[in-house]
Amino acid sequence: MEAEIVVEYDGAKIAQAVAEAVSPDNFKTPRNLSVKTTVEGKKVITRIEHYGKLPTFIATIDDLLFSVCTAENTLQTTKKL
Repeated sequence: MEAEIVVEYDGAKIAQAVAEAVSPDNFKTPRNLSVKTTVEGKKVITRIEHYGKLPTFIATIDDLLFSVCTAENTLQTTKKL
């Protein structure tokens, strides 16, 4: 199974910050799972490949989206300070 998730932001700095916040997940995956996050301009692109059960694949996508939302909320909070 494969998925590509693309999130576009208002600026490249925000995209870079979000990508850096979720990138540690790239290194904590089981052997049958690959998660790669990159930045292209204002876009954060995550490619997920999984050779296993569907629930694990869905949980990985859910975890990624939760991490992206957390990073976005943190950036919003720091803007207000």
